[in-house]
Amino acid sequence: MPHHPNGRTAGVAHAVRQGATHLVNSVAGAAERSAHLAYHIFVVAMSAVIALSLPAIARSLVPRILYYWSLIEDEKTLILSVEIAVAVLLMVLMEAMGRRWRDRRCAQIARRAGILCATRSDRRFTGRRIRRLKERQGPGRDLMLIGSTGFRTFVEPNGDLHGVLHRCREAKIMLLDPESEGARTRAKAILHPDVTEVHFREQICKSIEFLRRLKEAQKAITLKLYQDTPFLKLAILGDYIWMRYYPSALDVEMMPEYLFQHVQHPESLYTPLYQYFLTRWNDPDIPEYDFERDALLYRDQTGNEVRTEPFDRSRIMSAGASLSGRVLAPSGARQTDGIPDGSGVNCTRSNPAGNGWKERLNPDLHY
Repeated sequence: MPHHPNGRTAGVAHAVRQGATHLVNSVAGAAERSAHLAYHIFVVAMSAVIALSLPAIARSLVPRILYYWSLIEDEKTLILSVEIAVAVLLMVLMEAMGRRWRDRRCAQIARRAGILCATRSDRRFTGRRIRRLKERQGPGRDLMLIGSTGFRTFVEPNGDLHGVLHRCREAKIMLLDPESEGARTRAKAILHPDVTEVHFREQICKSIEFLRRLKEAQKAITLKLYQDTPFLKLAILGDYIWMRYYPSALDVEMMPEYLFQHVQHPESLYTPLYQYFLTRWNDPDIPEYDFERDALLYRDQTGNEVRTEPFDRSRIMSAGASLSGRVLAPSGARQTDGIPDGSGVNCTRSNPAGNGWKERLNPDLHY
């Protein structure tokens, strides 16, 4: 029996809430309908005012028009010039309107696809802007990268992801296997006299050595080496994806770089590109490079180690000797982001290139 008053009270409260909600919805709907009605009344009233004022406007303008016409009606050349000018003006206006409509349509398609921009990094100021944008997105985020050699991307101090690798939380990187057929095919495809198989292999080995030193500095880095010919260059940072296409006979730096943003739209290209990386990363045929054992680890779909293949450490060390045991870090990086030496003391010196970077030196190594 004591439960009946509480149930009755709950029922009354529920009815009151329903009534209040219905009242609020009714008021909102009435206000919206009133706004639409007021808009239509305003349009009709303005149309009526303009229509009623047309006779007066015509009476005031007709005498002036007739006067000016009497002055120029015999000027055939002037009339012909005015007609040509009006025709050209109409053509220009129509073309501008058509171009603006097409541009707006393309912009809407790009917005639905998540495309923010397409830039060329070979242009000086554009390359700096791209690098600054990537560095702003890097701190505290995961970096996912698919590339070929990675040397110009993150090993060189002016690479787009050089500073990002020092500041990101975790990095998952996929590079070409230096001994694979894909690396040889890619090196032969680039029609440049300085690009040879040996040079291509050395760049990959230098990138591996660079990542190994970052790994020794307690950076969370996972490296995988794929063997097929590179297709897309992807860099994923948070809600942004930078993409380039590897042409058959050109350097990838010559191609435009597309920037995609994660948007909640079924036509967005961010999701398939992200899925492409995950598919490649989880491919059991692509081994993981073990920095400690200098070996290639093959894992199954569940992540268990299946087999191990040795990797030639001496080739990597000889090819990476030109690094002189140093890893470059941004001058504004914290000490924890640098490369520590064996004694726990970081020694720094200014970069003689004068490009705003500092070299973090390891006193255990000879320069």
